[in-house]
Formats: sequence, C-alpha cells, structure tokens
Amino acid sequence: MPGANQSMDDKLLSLYAVCPPGLESVLFQELRGIGVYSTRTTEANLAVPIPVELGSGGIEFDGTLNDLYRANLHLRCASRILLRLGSFHASKFVELTRKTGNLDWQKYITNQHPLAFRVTAHRSRLYHSGAVAERIAAGIAERVGFQPVIEKYREDIHAAQLIVVRLLENECTISLDASGAPLHQRGYRQALAKAPLRETIAAGMLLASAWDQRSPLMDPFCGSGVIPIEGAWIAARIPPGYLRKFIFMDWPEYDAAAWNRLIDAVKNEIQTPAGAILGSDRDAGAVKMAAENAERAGAASWVNFSRRAVSDIEPSARRGWVVTNPPYGLRISRNQDLRNLYAQFGNVLRERCPGWQVAFLCNDDRLATQTGLIFREGISLVSGGLPIKLNRSVVPEKLT
Repeated sequence: MPGANQSMDDKLLSLYAVCPPGLESVLFQELRGIGVYSTRTTEANLAVPIPVELGSGGIEFDGTLNDLYRANLHLRCASRILLRLGSFHASKFVELTRKTGNLDWQKYITNQHPLAFRVTAHRSRLYHSGAVAERIAAGIAERVGFQPVIEKYREDIHAAQLIVVRLLENECTISLDASGAPLHQRGYRQALAKAPLRETIAAGMLLASAWDQRSPLMDPFCGSGVIPIEGAWIAARIPPGYLRKFIFMDWPEYDAAAWNRLIDAVKNEIQTPAGAILGSDRDAGAVKMAAENAERAGAASWVNFSRRAVSDIEPSARRGWVVTNPPYGLRISRNQDLRNLYAQFGNVLRERCPGWQVAFLCNDDRLATQTGLIFREGISLVSGGLPIKLNRSVVPEKLT
C-alpha cells in the first residue's frame, strides 16, 4: 500500500549529522558518496541533488525518511543523526508549550518509550533547562494525547527517545535523535584496551588518509583493533550500521520494508578486501581483545593480528598505508620515553616502509616531529575531550 508511506517518504526533512569536531569535511564527502538525493523527481525522472551545509561538529542537509535511514546505516564518521522537528521564536513558557504542541510528535513518539531531554540555552529569556524540558513535555502531551514518561538524560543509557532542544536568542530549535545509541557503537567491540579510540575517529582517520581500500593497511599500535576492523569493513563495503538497531525503528511511521531493502542491497555488495590488513601491538592482552572484536565484526579472516613491538613489524611487500594511534602524553617533559618511541617509529618506517602513506594521531607537534617525517597539512580533532591532530605524510624513498 503506497498511500501514506509514499507521501511520507517523499517529504523532505531537515536533518543534521553530528560528527566529532574536525571531521566535517570527511563527513561531507561521505554524504556525497552515499548520494543524499530527494526522491521527488522531475518530469524527466531525474533525482534532484540536495545541498549540504558545512557546520561545526556536524553537517545540515535535507532528505527523505529513506535518506535518514541511509545516513544511519552508511555514515562512518557521524556520531548521531538528528531530525529537526521544528524551529520557532519563544520568549515565554506559554509560547514554548503552545508552539511545541503544533509539531508532528505523533509520527515519532509512542507510549512505549520514555523521553529524555538535552537542553542548551544561550542569551534567551528561557534559560532554565529543567523548566524548558517540562514545558516542552507538556506540549508533546497535548499533541499525542498521553503523558509521556520523562527520564533524566544519560550518555550511557539509550532506551529513551532523546529530544535535543537549543535556545539561542529566544529562537528554539527542537530535534529528535534518530540513532539511539551513538553511532560509534557499531555492535562488535565489547573488549576495550587502554585509552580506546572511538570507531568514528578511526573511520575518519582512514578516510582522511585517502587509503585506496585495495593496498595493504597496517596499524602497529592496534590496541583493541578498531582501525584494522574499520578498515576491513570499509574495504569489504560493510556499512557501520549493519549489525545494530536504531531508535527510529520504534517510530510509528517506521517503514520496515524500506529498511530491509537497504539491508538486502548491502548484502549484495559485500566483498573480500583486496589488500592485506595488519594489526599489531606489544601488549598480548590488547591483541587478544582485537582478535575477539574482529570475530564479532565478521572480519577475523580479513585481519591479521599479531603481538610484536613496533621495531618488529613486518609490512607487506606491496606499498600501502600505515594508519595508527600511537601512545601520546600530555607533556613531552613528563614522557621522555615517548620521544624515543616516536623516533623509533620514524626510523622503522623509513627502513621498512619506504614510499608508504602514513597517518597517525598525536596531541603534540613536537612529539610528532620526533618521527623525522615531513607532514602535509594536518587535521585538528577532538577525541575524548582532548585536542589532537591527524598527521599525514609519505615515507621518503631510500637513497640508492
């Protein structure tokens, strides 16, 4: 029955893909890669491209409900996908409640899920986050005809439907989280090494490194294996949302048939990675965790994990990419051993990986320069609240 579902799918929605700050340009290319198009067609039956707008910590774009599904399924750098439900002026609480009640909550809210609010207010008359959430909840109840259960928002619990409210100079924007658990939670990583790297950052590193997905990929500081596993998924064309569920699947207008079509299309595209994918670490426990995570990801046969120090790495004979997250301290003066480690890292690369592309994270330029590599313009990121930089270089050829 195309009826209601068809008109729903045709409607353009205002969407926002949140990402770790610094990865906006990578996420922009991802959106282009999956083709964020309107399903509205011209007389010539041509899809109309929908422009995207770069922003800080995310990208705004317009799309259909099907595009919202595809964004959650395919975007590797995005942290969550938000649906902009509405924006309006509100300088009084009565106005906030009334205008909230005019929004289409019945399409997304049920009495099966509690609601949680995340409210920010800047330079607005309505600045008390608890009172704002209370008045918005009242507006929702008027619209849907029942009193939703309200829970306190917690980063580590995702059973509730998150509602994101932003008040800026008395302009209120209300968004619904369409993802549920943050998108870095792919579903395969249960074992964590020390200072784990989020999957979104790992994927962003790989995409920013311009890895061609066919040449060898090596991570000599693999920890729990997230970079090699994300690399295996990229090369195998497995989307990051393949193993998990999303909160939008509980919305009243969720189209299960449309989602299943997306999953069927993915199944037909999965392939064996063409190049070797290597991960190593001197910590035996980390290597064990990495292997277990790869098994859960269905990538165990594609990634070769081994226990070895960086001085013992054995790269593939073919030139490839080194993408890694080596240890780094907050201050070089307190981590003299790290300077030696980075110098050794650079020496090993020059000796065993001439001509290879390199991308690694570091939070101190002076520490990164210990490798002796010459860097292209880096990408500044924030990971775990810590400013870091993705350093990119090409290992020089050996002189003959």
